[in-house]
Amino acid sequence: MLDSNTITTIKATIPVLESGGVAITEHFYRRLFSHNPELLNIFNSSHQHSGGQQVALFNAIAAYAKHIETPEALQSAVERIAHKHTSFNIQPAQYDIVGHHLLETLQELLGDAFTPEIRDAWTKAYQFLASIFIAKEGELYQTRASAQGGWKGTRTFIVQSKQKESELVTSFVVAPKDGDPVIDFQPGQYIGVKVKPTVDGYAQIRQYSLSAAPNGATYRISVKRESGEQPGLVSNYLHDHVQEGDALELMAPAGDFVLHEERSRPTVLISAGVGLTPMMSMLERLSAADDDAPIHYLHACENGAQHSFKHRLGDLLGMKKNLSAHVWYREPRSEDQLDHDYQAQGLMDIPSVAATLPLAQARFYLCGPTPFMAMAKKQLLSCGVDAERIHYEVFGPHSDL
Repeated sequence: MLDSNTITTIKATIPVLESGGVAITEHFYRRLFSHNPELLNIFNSSHQHSGGQQVALFNAIAAYAKHIETPEALQSAVERIAHKHTSFNIQPAQYDIVGHHLLETLQELLGDAFTPEIRDAWTKAYQFLASIFIAKEGELYQTRASAQGGWKGTRTFIVQSKQKESELVTSFVVAPKDGDPVIDFQPGQYIGVKVKPTVDGYAQIRQYSLSAAPNGATYRISVKRESGEQPGLVSNYLHDHVQEGDALELMAPAGDFVLHEERSRPTVLISAGVGLTPMMSMLERLSAADDDAPIHYLHACENGAQHSFKHRLGDLLGMKKNLSAHVWYREPRSEDQLDHDYQAQGLMDIPSVAATLPLAQARFYLCGPTPFMAMAKKQLLSCGVDAERIHYEVFGPHSDL
């Protein structure tokens, strides 16, 4: 634990940190990549360009400083970040590099205000936090490596099938090149995929939710093609260049957004767009279980062309009498009105179907764009759902709802 003097000193620097804002983390990343460009093989370049990573790091630093006396308050954040780090195969030595550049950044930006006493306090505080992450990540690495079908670091997989699920989403089913079993995962988890999209560029690692139930032999990811002003480097590479028979390097499954499998408890899965990928894994698992507890699936997307897995959903609805679904199309096409794959037009409106939901008993799982999840959570709370029964997954740098 940290001594009282260190804690007092760290807390005294909070106003200085807040006045510096995201400029601190922007300077940190410039410095880090200038001195250690090899780390560009790990960090997500898209999140750097968007500024999301800088905001997430600043919020993390500020939160740590504010909770320096009660680090247990950050336990859920530590758990989430540690899982994400293992999907990048982060190693203890990299914490030394990051710590060095963080301290130098504070020194360069704060100048004389970053006194030797403050530097010493932040050094101790950083080392303390790093030790927590290193221990947790070491535990996760060891657990996965020792499990049947598990491994540590990267493992080579071969693409068995590539299937278009909708206008924007394509699924890849992969099996290990060595032919051995693969570790099971909990529905809702993701897997780190390492590729090199350009011959002369850096390697890129992205996390994709596993979109099928675990089977011990293969994994399935379903990837949305990211377009717009900043096209997704890896998603477009996977869509355009990775074919059946090609090799991909994968980390072991990770993530703390998981299905709580509780017999007889109702479940409500809520998603928008490609946020349905972890929900499909959960839905497949729940549909295969010998349990009559109600399962409700709420989904929103643009239209029928962007409605992934709609045929599989139809199959499951025909098989499971305890499964119901309600789908919103924001702007349905004329042909969508003939297919009957959606029940409402416009944005998702949970209160409009609240009477059909087990609001007082169910666990609710949310996944999709952050504004969508914030809206869905607000609607659930307004319907009387307890916050502790609402679980969510944020793609990319973590943010709170």
